[in-house]
Amino acid sequence: MKLHIIALSLAFAPVSASVAGELWHVEPANWWVGMREPRLQILVHGDNIAETTPRIDCVGIGLEQVVHVENPNYLFLYVQVGKSATSGSFDIVFEKDGKAEARYAYELRARREGSAQRQGFDNADVIYEIVPDRFVNGDPSNDSVQGMLEMEVNRAEPYGRHGGDIRGIINALPYLEDMGFGALWLTPVTENDMPNQSYHGYAITDFYKIDPRMGDMDDYVELSRKGAEHGIKIVMDMIFNHCGSEHWWMKDLPTADWINDYPNYRVTHHRRTTNQDPHASAEDIDLMRRGWFVPTMPDMNVMNPLLADYLIQNSIWWVEAADLGGIRVDTYPYPDKRFMSRWCARILEEYPKLNIVGEEWTFNPAIVSYWQRGKLNKDGYEGNLPSLFDFPMRGALVDSLNGAGHQDGESLTNLYEMLANDFLYADSDNMTVFLGNHDIPRYYMELGKNTAKARNAMVWLMTMRGIPQFYYGDEILMTHDESMEHGHIRKDFPGGWAGDSSDAISGKGLSDEALQFKAFVRNLLNWRKSSLCVQEGRLVHFAPRDGVYVYFRTYGENCVMVVINNSEKTVALDMNEYASVAGIYTKGRDILSGKEYILGEGITLYPMTPCVIELR
Repeated sequence: MKLHIIALSLAFAPVSASVAGELWHVEPANWWVGMREPRLQILVHGDNIAETTPRIDCVGIGLEQVVHVENPNYLFLYVQVGKSATSGSFDIVFEKDGKAEARYAYELRARREGSAQRQGFDNADVIYEIVPDRFVNGDPSNDSVQGMLEMEVNRAEPYGRHGGDIRGIINALPYLEDMGFGALWLTPVTENDMPNQSYHGYAITDFYKIDPRMGDMDDYVELSRKGAEHGIKIVMDMIFNHCGSEHWWMKDLPTADWINDYPNYRVTHHRRTTNQDPHASAEDIDLMRRGWFVPTMPDMNVMNPLLADYLIQNSIWWVEAADLGGIRVDTYPYPDKRFMSRWCARILEEYPKLNIVGEEWTFNPAIVSYWQRGKLNKDGYEGNLPSLFDFPMRGALVDSLNGAGHQDGESLTNLYEMLANDFLYADSDNMTVFLGNHDIPRYYMELGKNTAKARNAMVWLMTMRGIPQFYYGDEILMTHDESMEHGHIRKDFPGGWAGDSSDAISGKGLSDEALQFKAFVRNLLNWRKSSLCVQEGRLVHFAPRDGVYVYFRTYGENCVMVVINNSEKTVALDMNEYASVAGIYTKGRDILSGKEYILGEGITLYPMTPCVIELR
């Protein structure tokens, strides 16, 4: 066997080079000194690499363990990066019969100051979710990349690639800052070299590489750096349940159990409650944990300790390399829950202030709360996950605004009583509340394209406890066809492509209704950025009556009164009914209309109109 020397050349590019017809990988391709955990796993993949003996001679660096697996094309090196290690490069020498067959220059970098104590997204932020392929095409030169399985763009195909990219998001940063957003969640921009529907990003084919049709690592780092200049954090979407069927390792698996039940896989039954159910059968539990999502998404066996270490390190690598402000975890309940607990603990050990939000798509708050850090579960499970998407609250909101009746005849009681379930959560203030995302119909459609209801929903989102998450285009009341299919829910952001007839950013070609709603959202978000009441304040709510829901956010001597009037009537609000919270205040100003109130004279509510009143 003859191996060539491989050198790290690009600032953040992982190695993937062709050597005499054999594909090589060294992952991660670089690391950092001064990490809390000194133990580093390095995956090495090359033709019969297991026939060599690795050697490292460097002060502060120790080769602790070399793990051989059944595939001779892999070695897993466990390296100790000691306290005396310094930034720079050291050689990993692969020897055979006393001769150096290969030499790899492994780079250790210095961490940026304060990296370990980075502040993740929090209650001061509003998260803006983007499907990058559908947002803005900032660099048409990467629309088609030679050699990719799905090379061409086709905007007429809802499930095809449309050409949006990281450069387009960078170009939109001034707009996003002006609107008042404080964090960006991008659906995955890592490589998805799949033959079709590669636009969405959830079938990853290289965990260490930006998809070249989105840009490159330099673009992603630039997005993070310029985002920070605009006060915007980057939240990365990560997946631990599955990879894409075209992932490079699927052609040469390290171990037979790297992928669950491969090649004779089973499709999961999606019974996520088996994670909590004390009566669940062993068969159902196993199918939930090991079953595949779809045939094109092989289910990764995270109980394999080598793969577990690989995925944990991959997450840390991205946080450090791209200076991330948070992580969103896809399909959180699907991988083995013990691994997910360990993963969360390890990330938060390295970055104690980083925030992580997980997807548990259920309308049952008892199931959602099970995963949150600090929750005392009957089965003893420690979830360690700081935040979760509040699907139960989102469901209750839409039902309530649409008049879904409660047993007492008051539709808003559904929303009121869902909030009462906060006793289930270890930290309800760190829940992520939302109206829309890339998997569900746009809320404006679900509300029957009723703009008054949409305003009520938006006020609720921006004043509710927790961290608000927004879906791109909802600021201009974007719609889609009645099919409610994913390709339509994830339609193009107007103006993101040359020649578009309308432009969401400039407002050109938008309807008056869309322009007015956009201004409404901008006003609300920018006010929220300065309101400690809604960011950190205590929430007190009063039982809804006659289609009116009143709650307060209090912080020290400051108080904000929120009124959701979901009725078609003009209502005279008697402030004496809220004296336990508002009794010490005499005046108020509605930040939406600018109207001033003398509280003793009561407040007149107009039909289907919300109020956000700062009391003084």
